[in-house]
Amino acid sequence: MIKLRINSFRRRDDGAMTVFGLFMFVTMVVIGGLALDVANAMMARTQLQVAADAVAHAALYTRETENAEQAKITALSLAEVNMPSSKYGTVLTANDINFGYWDDEEREFEIDNAVFDSVFVDVSRMQSTANPVGTYFLRFVGIDRWDVRRGSVFETYIPTCFREGFVAEDVVDIQSNNSYINGFCIHSNTHVEVNSNNFFENGTIVSMPDKRDIILPSSGLATNNGLGDSLRDGSYQIRILNRLADIIDSLEAGEDTYMPDYINYTAPVALASRNNLDETDLSPGFIYTFNGCSGNQKLSIKGGSTIQAVVLITNCKIQYGAGAALENSLIATRNTGASSQTGASSVRVGRDDSCATDGGSQLLTLGGMDFPSDLQVFGSQLIAMDDINFAANANGIEGASFIAGGTIDGTSNMTMGFCGNGMERNLSAEYFRLVN
Repeated sequence: MIKLRINSFRRRDDGAMTVFGLFMFVTMVVIGGLALDVANAMMARTQLQVAADAVAHAALYTRETENAEQAKITALSLAEVNMPSSKYGTVLTANDINFGYWDDEEREFEIDNAVFDSVFVDVSRMQSTANPVGTYFLRFVGIDRWDVRRGSVFETYIPTCFREGFVAEDVVDIQSNNSYINGFCIHSNTHVEVNSNNFFENGTIVSMPDKRDIILPSSGLATNNGLGDSLRDGSYQIRILNRLADIIDSLEAGEDTYMPDYINYTAPVALASRNNLDETDLSPGFIYTFNGCSGNQKLSIKGGSTIQAVVLITNCKIQYGAGAALENSLIATRNTGASSQTGASSVRVGRDDSCATDGGSQLLTLGGMDFPSDLQVFGSQLIAMDDINFAANANGIEGASFIAGGTIDGTSNMTMGFCGNGMERNLSAEYFRLVN
């Protein structure tokens, strides 16, 4: 009887799935545990990357106006907000934040904390810093931690439209029969209006938040050769406008931050008169001021004069006489009138030197500019908090940056030449981008 029961038990297979189920259960636990630990490590990796990107941007942004030490302090404070040391340990130290140069071609970062072209931030959770990412199930096979490390590189750059072109917070309105050369940019944070018979060479940019908002004549794109290929969607915060008043104050104070290299004497010289100023009143190498204007009073630059290598700061409206020229000079006014800088015919801003270095000038105003006749611009920059209205010489725009907090309204029958160099003294506010 016992032998029959043993043989019967040996032949039974109704419990086989239980054994197989045990093996499957153990296998699934192992796989699930591995997946959980890997997912936890990937979550930590993502968290570190987000923190690295935020810290790198903050460091480079702060370094624009502060020294490297203060920028690192700001960055470390942000790291503490993102990943508190009480929970994650020390993920970042000052030595993990380095400024320098990013070589995009070689994909290499060169440390030089004296500059702020780029920044490299290295964040980590490591055994060596006593804050590795712990495991749950892998510790049963001898893996009780993950070392996780992430880096981030941010660099500064100047968008193409701020190098040469027309950039306005409000409408950019361009008329008829104009030619825009490869590299020239027209941008509005509202929309662009274009009349007929303009030519846009391949490589020209015409951008606005929604390119479908462009205003065209009834003929549409047909009478504006190349415009269709030039259209882009895009928007910018025009950061230089937020700094304009500070730039003027800094120049008047003789500070180095924005001072042109042609200025030899940084103690401002107060002008005795505001009328018909010429080369004899404005000697090269000096900063001049006149802040005695009220209402619509004007400071006038004598027609036919060529002002060279000066900085002039005033609160007056500025009137340029016919044929007045500026070379290697910066003229700024705090006047907020709509025509706070204006001129008679043939005012020339910058030296007509076929895009050579040196010779460019800058006009700045907290109001608007209006040049109703034959404005010529060579390797120079006009920045206004309000509108810029101008009528240009047919071939008198070569290397120009116009930036307006209001509108830009240009005339007809002109060629907007692109230099690509010779604009080295343009005032700019850097923008920031992630490069890795």
